[in-house]
Amino acid sequence: MNTNEIKLLAEKIRRDTVQMIGCKGQAGHLGGSCSSAEIVAALFGDRLRFRPEDPKWEGRDKFIYSKGHAAIAQYAVMAEMGYFPREELWKVKALGSMLQGHPDRLRTPGIEAGTGSLGQGLSIAAGMALAMKLDKRYENKVYCVMGDGEMAEGQVWEAAMAAVNFKLDNLTGIIDRNGMQATGFIDERFNTNPLADKWRGFGWHVIEIDGHDVDAILASYDEAAGIKGKPAVIIANTVKGKGISFAEKQAAFHNGTLTKEQYDSALAEIDEKIAALSQGFKD
Repeated sequence: MNTNEIKLLAEKIRRDTVQMIGCKGQAGHLGGSCSSAEIVAALFGDRLRFRPEDPKWEGRDKFIYSKGHAAIAQYAVMAEMGYFPREELWKVKALGSMLQGHPDRLRTPGIEAGTGSLGQGLSIAAGMALAMKLDKRYENKVYCVMGDGEMAEGQVWEAAMAAVNFKLDNLTGIIDRNGMQATGFIDERFNTNPLADKWRGFGWHVIEIDGHDVDAILASYDEAAGIKGKPAVIIANTVKGKGISFAEKQAAFHNGTLTKEQYDSALAEIDEKIAALSQGFKD
């Protein structure tokens, strides 16, 4: 995909996220799903090796969405890529559905790990990256998206040390740094800053970007892929609830419900962006 197509995919992820939450009193992780939309869109649209028709293809790259409570963004992009019919999105969290609140690798094709118990994703990703090296699959990569609130978990830093110890240059960590956690701003709740200095101190190559700038995201993926002998981490500075004006930087929409008025307003705002991006294909 080119840059404009990735931007369009990100807006489609946001739209599907809003529709999955709906306006019937079902809570959903709107904020963190929307903040990571460009990150996920750029991975699936341009970087990951995968085959939706063959989710267990041995030549695939691995994607771990460690902040699994925001899995609806991952479900949205996977439906766009053809892993399963889009109709499944509207059954999210329903009894018996293949799409639950946290991702389930036994139920959903293309999910690599059950995540959402925060702090564990990087350990899983490091294990997969090490296995790829042992299997001499040098062309393959593992990407792990984490939240900045998740940095308070000790297991993250154990995994960070292990990844450096094993020289996992096929592993890229991506931190969706939206500055908020469930109950408010991180620097007022459990301050995990300064992130860049911490990761450098643990021996990682650190890249810091605007997490909504698609060109910057793609460039950071290229830079990370060129690092040898150690893993890379991309600190993507984002906005919680990005693209939905009433939800931006609002802790209430970390995991919240939408009224009918909010639902309609969010869709209208996103549809306006989708129309503008779609016009770009015609001009």
